[in-house]
Amino acid sequence: MQFNKYNLATFIFSALLTLGSAAYAEDNHQNAHDSNHQSMSAMKGMSQPKEGMFLVKKQVDGYNVSLYVMKAKPGKKMGGSHDFMIKVEKDGKALTDIVMNTKVVHPSGQAEIKKTMKMGDWLMAGYDLGHSGEHQMMVLFKTADGEKHKTGIYYPGN
Repeated sequence: MQFNKYNLATFIFSALLTLGSAAYAEDNHQNAHDSNHQSMSAMKGMSQPKEGMFLVKKQVDGYNVSLYVMKAKPGKKMGGSHDFMIKVEKDGKALTDIVMNTKVVHPSGQAEIKKTMKMGDWLMAGYDLGHSGEHQMMVLFKTADGEKHKTGIYYPGN
């Protein structure tokens, strides 16, 4: 198999996520659960989230990252049953000049990697998350300064 730039980039991204995901998952699993519950409690104070919506906000290397999962609307599925949306902000402004990939490890252990597409200030990838169990959802983004950053959440299935 010959490697072109796309294949090499995909291979490198997959290797980085694979190497880092096990350590990341172990260290951050409980923190992700605590953060998820805190975010949902905070949302209840503002307005009741719609069923199937899930929002977690994290600080990553000085950036504010919003990770949002919601069921895709019928007829508007963009690659799966759920939309995984991410917004990265610095000093209150959304960053639009970033490159981002996502990875989901399903409860079965099977993994998928997808590039994001731009949706206003948000970046989005669609995944099938309708099956029972916990999904590990990871994000790797590269900012304009060339630095790479990673974060993730655990999304409860049905």
